[in-house]
Amino acid sequence: MAVRYAGRVVVMAAVMWIAGVPGAGRAPEYYRDVAPILEKHCQVCHRPGEIGPMPLMTYGEARPWARAIREAVVRRKMPPWFADPRFGKFSNDPSLSAAEIETVSEWVKAGSPAGDAREAGPARRWSVGWSIPKPDVVLETPRAIAIPARGTVEYQYVVMPTGFRQDKWVAMAEVRPSERAVVHHAVVYIRPPGSDWLREAKPGIPYSIPEDDPRHKRLWTTSDLLLVYAPGNEPDRLPEGMAKLIPAGSDLVLQMHYTPNGKAVEERTSIGLKYARGPVTKRVLSLQMGNDQFVLPPGDADVRVAAHGTLPNEALLLSLFPHMHLRGASFAFHYIHEDGKIETLLYVKPYDFHWQLSYRLAQPRLLPAGAKLEWVAHFDNSANNPQNPDPGAAVRYGEQSTEEMMIGFFDVAVAPGVDKERFFVRGGER
Repeated sequence: MAVRYAGRVVVMAAVMWIAGVPGAGRAPEYYRDVAPILEKHCQVCHRPGEIGPMPLMTYGEARPWARAIREAVVRRKMPPWFADPRFGKFSNDPSLSAAEIETVSEWVKAGSPAGDAREAGPARRWSVGWSIPKPDVVLETPRAIAIPARGTVEYQYVVMPTGFRQDKWVAMAEVRPSERAVVHHAVVYIRPPGSDWLREAKPGIPYSIPEDDPRHKRLWTTSDLLLVYAPGNEPDRLPEGMAKLIPAGSDLVLQMHYTPNGKAVEERTSIGLKYARGPVTKRVLSLQMGNDQFVLPPGDADVRVAAHGTLPNEALLLSLFPHMHLRGASFAFHYIHEDGKIETLLYVKPYDFHWQLSYRLAQPRLLPAGAKLEWVAHFDNSANNPQNPDPGAAVRYGEQSTEEMMIGFFDVAVAPGVDKERFFVRGGER
């Protein structure tokens, strides 16, 4: 990417410097030129307590990593973003512009000078302990879950009573595991009052059923999702006027998938909720479509797995979130028009298990009732895939990382009075 853009960027940069931009004729400096780029694109992860391996909040923190930073941004490895730019525009795209990449590159070539601290703008203020603004309420698992150093851990479910006496409209939500390194994913479900799902589970006490147990299907649910956490995924921040509903008397059910990494730890997870401040004109529902009936042959480098469905009612599409495991190579979301034309809403390639991102449409897309949707995933089960746990195994759908999944989550906005059950009644009839 750097070679492709190098000539054009250098010319642009030269024109900018000659044209009298502040600092014209001077090499980029940290305080004036680089700090704003790090604040905008990097510090969401690279700050204390977040997923980035080192903080990049100050010159002293960034300077030792200057060459590594340049390498990562020139090769477009950081910030992580895997959407093919030919398809769709997304509001949470953190990618640096060509000019920003050139600024970082020239800063490093010049010896990574600090410059004058007085030229720095006001430092960006981050919420302590949270990526969303200070939550209105925080729910935490009441006891730690012991994760062994090795082995397989069945999905753990924790029922968390909210105690809400009134309906709550949630505009932002965030899941924060205390030990991110052992968390494959976390899903928060909204269990409405009266639901029989997991009634045998005691509140606050982790509950599980082995995958090979005939009772395992009792863990399945049609309850609405509040949010999904996966490595690299950002907290939910819904557009103004939109929110998810937690009905009065509901419980939250936290599904945790742990992956031991060689060190025994005790893990506790917190959920932060920020309520909508103004009128809610749209209710947001999290839906999913996937395929669990597939086999990846041993050594096969390109296995296609698809899922098809139609939207039961009109809805405003907000975001798309692909989910696979270590053999995932690419994932496409297609909308098939009535005339048969295939419109690609999102194409993720490469798929990176360690950076599972949600892609938020820059402009919500209205989809009509009956809209044909097709999700297409490709898997690499060959020895050429460095992430592959066992190229000699035939792989099927399963919960553990050594197995595979093919799920496309997507958020839609509907009328405030429409819940998930009502949304799936086609034609407005029960």
